[in-house]
Amino acid sequence: MEKLTFYALSAPEKLDRIGAYLSERLSRDVARHRYGYVCIAMEALDQLLMACHCQSINLFVESFLTMVRKLLEADKPNLQILGTNSFVKFANIEEDTPSYHRSYDFFVSRFSEMCHSSYEDPDIRTKIRMAGIRGLQGVVRKTVNDELQANIWDPQHMDKIVPSLLFNLQSPSPETEKEKESPIELTERCFRELLGRAAYGNIKNAVKPVLMHLDNHSLWEGKTFAVRCFKIIMYSIQSQHSHLVIQQLLGHLDANSKNSATVRAGIVEVISEAAVIEASGSIGPTVLEVFNTLLKQLRLSVDYELTGCYESCTSAGSKVIKVHEERQLQEAVIKTIGSFASTLPTYQRSEVMLFIMGKIPVPGMYPALGSANTGRMIQIMLLKSLLQVTAGFQTTNMLTALPSSFLDPLLSFTLMEDAEIRLLVLDILISLIDRHDNQLKVLTDISVLKLKMDKCSRQDNLFMKKHSQRLYRHVFLASKEENSSQGHFQSLYALLGLICVELANEEVVVDLIRLALALQDLALTEESLPVYNRCAIHALSAAYLNLISQLTTVPTFCQHVHEVIEARQKELPFLLPEDVFVETPKIPEKLEKVEGEVLFSQAKIAETLGGSGYNSERLATPYIPQLTGVSYSVSLEEQERERRRQVVERFQTAPFEEIAAHCGARVSAHAKLIYIYVPPPSPSGSVGNGHGQSRSVPVYEMKFPDLCVY
Repeated sequence: MEKLTFYALSAPEKLDRIGAYLSERLSRDVARHRYGYVCIAMEALDQLLMACHCQSINLFVESFLTMVRKLLEADKPNLQILGTNSFVKFANIEEDTPSYHRSYDFFVSRFSEMCHSSYEDPDIRTKIRMAGIRGLQGVVRKTVNDELQANIWDPQHMDKIVPSLLFNLQSPSPETEKEKESPIELTERCFRELLGRAAYGNIKNAVKPVLMHLDNHSLWEGKTFAVRCFKIIMYSIQSQHSHLVIQQLLGHLDANSKNSATVRAGIVEVISEAAVIEASGSIGPTVLEVFNTLLKQLRLSVDYELTGCYESCTSAGSKVIKVHEERQLQEAVIKTIGSFASTLPTYQRSEVMLFIMGKIPVPGMYPALGSANTGRMIQIMLLKSLLQVTAGFQTTNMLTALPSSFLDPLLSFTLMEDAEIRLLVLDILISLIDRHDNQLKVLTDISVLKLKMDKCSRQDNLFMKKHSQRLYRHVFLASKEENSSQGHFQSLYALLGLICVELANEEVVVDLIRLALALQDLALTEESLPVYNRCAIHALSAAYLNLISQLTTVPTFCQHVHEVIEARQKELPFLLPEDVFVETPKIPEKLEKVEGEVLFSQAKIAETLGGSGYNSERLATPYIPQLTGVSYSVSLEEQERERRRQVVERFQTAPFEEIAAHCGARVSAHAKLIYIYVPPPSPSGSVGNGHGQSRSVPVYEMKFPDLCVY
């Protein structure tokens, strides 16, 4: 062998004749079953290949590959394994000169076939399969970086390679003592190597056979194997390509829209797992497409559940829907929406929240929804999705993160008759406002926690200036709903508490106290409400005034609240949260007239807080629900200015439908011309420091903000 190697290196032009001779001998020995000589000839070919790297090696390689092919075609497992081992050695050689005419199609097909070997002896079967895996690994290494070779990423090759690897990844084989690693470990390593070498344009061809394999073998329903496959894929490919895999999964989910709920749930579960892994990269340019697809699947599932079939129920052979499976799918989709949202930065999460809100049917505006039950189910599912998106949402600027286009329709749901929808909306509001995980603290004993109100930021002040009255109004009106339960009142308390802790300035504290006292009046006057609701509103008011008294730390205010609570504990304990906000509330059959020392006094509170610098005049004014922040005791001039501000704000922030409805009443052209060209009468009184009367200005001379001018 040493002499032959020396001769080949000395006279490289003889290599092709040496190869041809060894190839001829090996073919003859295989045919005559002289396997000892076959091994010798193959060893000689291997050693010459490893030693010679001259330009004329190409012709020798052709002889070598012909012999490997001959061995792989043989019936004997040992010859197949021998041929594979030689090919793997060859695959690890970096050739100096490119080859323009070499084809590996046969090797891809044959190694894939070996991966599926069904040889009777389990040990030999495992060896053949492992040889097939190593062979495919060799083909990939040899061709993946050589632009002159046939493209290994073409579907004709990937459709053989990938299913062969997945088959071995899925099928446990008995481990042989001599092998260093099991077939599954070898397969996974090979699969990771293949994916790691995939460039941007090749991801689709590498992933599509995986989807087809999982479809053909019904592997989505079990979830475990499908999740494992895509975990390998997501961790192996380059992170900047992750969104391509997600896109393919979403497309596959769409393609399976009419498949069984268990299949769709399996795909959704895989998407959820993939999203978490992708967080290190990015979802790419398709953020809203991701949520659009998931929301579409959610809506389809609701339709299937309510209609009972995938197609028109009159069509022959339509599949029967299993409601519990559709419910499981819906939960899986909602969980996946949360998984995706958790990977997004704040600004993108705000966009997604707006996007989902735009999909929620608003009562009376979407007659095309079909039955009321369909609309309700879709509202509930989308609100649950929104709740998932808001979980852990943190922003320093509430005004930009929660614009009116999001907050207005959300708050409108707090006034719906449906108790479940109202509770979901309250939970969403709590999730958005609670930026420091204070919810549980607010719901426990305040005196132990010693909560403090941090100074409100400028952005939070602006947010409350714009939206506070709307929030208070919805809290007040939501308390009046007859079908509210314990959960609703606890959520209302948590919401008020979090507004106080997270967003309160001095003016907000005053308004919140007025709101709590207004709730007490509501419980006293609304006798048509159920007894539980009236007791719960009293308890809500008491719990909240207790919280706010401890946060403001004004001794006389704390003392008054404490005295009222003590009086209730002795006489009317069913007006306190301890007796009401429990699973089995202790309430009387009928609520007698409540009066005297068991009620909080607006006059006393205004007096005690007024001495500590709070606005006592405002505190003494009863709260009346307002749409926007209208101040109390206002002059005619201030009222007119506020009216104008409200008009401007409405046209800036209100939904188009509301503006259209408001402007629907036709006004005669003559009246409109008079309004534009004739100045209105001057209001009485003077402006500024009393110098000169205020001068009326015609509308056409008024300076409007740029935002209002087109």
